[in-house]
Amino acid sequence: MNIEGTKNKWQKQRKISMVLVNILHMNNGDGESSYANNSLIQETGIRKAIPYLKCSIKGMANYDVFNDCFTVADLGCSSGSNTLLVASNIIDIVHDICQENNRKVPQFQVCLNDLFENDFNAIFKLLPDFYAKVKQDKGKSFGPCFVSAVPGSFYDRLFPDRSLHFVHAANSNHWLSQVPQGLEKNGRNIFMAKTSPPNVYQAYGKQFRNDFIKFLQMRSEEVIRGGSMVLTIPARSIVDPTTDDCCALLELLGQSLVDMLKEGLVQESDIISFNVPVYFPCEDEIRNVIESEGSFSLETMNNFRVNWDPQDTDYTNMSDSNEFNQIHGKNTSKVIRAVIEPLLISHFGSSIVDVLFKNFGNHVAEYLSKKKTRIFFITISLTKK
Repeated sequence: MNIEGTKNKWQKQRKISMVLVNILHMNNGDGESSYANNSLIQETGIRKAIPYLKCSIKGMANYDVFNDCFTVADLGCSSGSNTLLVASNIIDIVHDICQENNRKVPQFQVCLNDLFENDFNAIFKLLPDFYAKVKQDKGKSFGPCFVSAVPGSFYDRLFPDRSLHFVHAANSNHWLSQVPQGLEKNGRNIFMAKTSPPNVYQAYGKQFRNDFIKFLQMRSEEVIRGGSMVLTIPARSIVDPTTDDCCALLELLGQSLVDMLKEGLVQESDIISFNVPVYFPCEDEIRNVIESEGSFSLETMNNFRVNWDPQDTDYTNMSDSNEFNQIHGKNTSKVIRAVIEPLLISHFGSSIVDVLFKNFGNHVAEYLSKKKTRIFFITISLTKK
């Protein structure tokens, strides 16, 4: 590739980085490839975080925050039933704590945040049933509860000073604010891979640190003293950034793009200039950023794993038949497509998507016939100092 071609390639990547806030979103609607119908992994993470929500909110009672109105922000809320599941869980917990302590249940302000292209209209259509269920479960005298949308990047300010009591984010903080700089030598890899040079791992790690510090700084101005945050973050289980639970899925997606290159369906320059803006931190990285930023106390840190195929609940059988692996591959492909398709379309166009994810499903099935890697999650609870 000549110098001019290389220059154009990286100008394209820089352009994508700058407009990421305007193009990044999950698949909208309620179709077969929608996020709403392919977010069972995310739902699992939300449900597994409930004990930590309870513990965190109970701890807030010492700061006498259950007054007239309890304000909650769900950051990176996306759309579909998971969004209001979070709100429902928090309302249930506060309601139970108030009843246990013979206190009046406060009103609720639930602020749903995601980027500008998020399908907020789909959420609004769910609100009548949500409000009706709250009244049915808690009684007509409960509340009221007010739900609003706050579009924008959570790497910027979103709320007034000291206006939030509780912040929740699940499956959000691994998304970076931009594609890291300095990935020119990453070749055909679309993420950190075992064949990536060391500077690629360093660039991704640096971008995550900068973004997570910014996230904490923004929230430190918005959350009251004694307020809490519970964050569930897709992560990696060990320090090594090439571990399978960090890199394997996106390596398989990259292989699927290379397959299409060999068939003449995509251009090599487009693959080389595409890098996915996510990072899966290890526990030490998360802890170090929290301690160095200094606005929040780290109360708890826990982890859990979920199979790539969220419908595969067998965590002990490591030798599924080829037929089952094909099913797991297809289901996993749907999950990843629901999350990353809009980003791929913005770079490669829509014509490649069906073939790409069919190839990807086949790669996943082949991989699972040899190894059953799981997605690793870390849930942390934080208290504002």
